[in-house]
Amino acid sequence: MGTELEWKLAVPEIALLDQIAAWEPLQPLLAEPFREYEMRTTYYDTPDRKFADRHMTVRCRRENGEAVVCVKAPLPEAGDPSLHGEWETAGEDPLQALPELVAAGAPRMLLEAEALRPVCRAAFHRRAVLLRFPDASVCELALDCGALFGAAEEEPLCELELEMKAGDPAAARALYAGLSARFGLEPQPLSKYARAKALG
Repeated sequence: MGTELEWKLAVPEIALLDQIAAWEPLQPLLAEPFREYEMRTTYYDTPDRKFADRHMTVRCRRENGEAVVCVKAPLPEAGDPSLHGEWETAGEDPLQALPELVAAGAPRMLLEAEALRPVCRAAFHRRAVLLRFPDASVCELALDCGALFGAAEEEPLCELELEMKAGDPAAARALYAGLSARFGLEPQPLSKYARAKALG
């Protein structure tokens, strides 16, 4: 199992994404050039919404054409609402992938699913880069711009994410606060899935 610790900030203007990427205090932290991805994500649930009732997410995402099935689930024992369990495998059929993900440690209730149906979608361009802090901790900065799609409605998507990869999260939390203050950004407490699912 992977554990996911991340923070999101809503970005009100697309032009701010370029300013964030070029922000001077960020440059010494860059461990690599920015990577570019075209993301196409479909979120699934059972017809009776068993996964949503348990705050779980099942998705199939294409990253530059490569399909990955992913499950995310809360880790209540961790005591941190921003921390989730995450399991993924290559493939594009989420129902077929669930037994493999459960074998890897995902919640066993996933095996109760006899059918899945698409609930909502997201399509966006991502610029991502690994950041290495002086204490050797590492996080990924992702800048996303695109759209979220419900059954009949859609809304623009523009946000940044910081996701811990290794080490103490203190430096990443400080960067999160610094980005928020410098660019006037507000926290985005809801996942892409939650926002897309809420659209009609």
